[in-house]
Amino acid sequence: QVQLVESGGGLVQPGGSLRLSCAASGSIFLFTMGWYRQAPGKQRELVATITSNSNTNYADSVKGRFTISRDNAKNTVTLQMNSLKPEDTAVYYCNARRDVRYWGQGTQVTVSS
Repeated sequence: QVQLVESGGGLVQPGGSLRLSCAASGSIFLFTMGWYRQAPGKQRELVATITSNSNTNYADSVKGRFTISRDNAKNTVTLQMNSLKPEDTAVYYCNARRDVRYWGQGTQVTVSS
């Protein structure tokens, strides 16, 4: 069982930046880690993933603006979000995937002027 706790969400103006962090209760070394988001009235969607050997994948909508990274020694995953847009507003969830999936409780990101 892996528990995930997200932090770093908040309110930011369009064009601003936020840095989300996800802390895991155990080793994430063998997990593919990811960030997903869910906006009101929409389905949860993939934002970015990073494999155990640090291969990354991004949704087209965030390519060039968001960067996912991991620190296996600290059991953390980070999502650096730059050039934020109002359409990035959502609850952001951390995910750990191996044989099973684990989810965090989510952190709200609101992009508004």
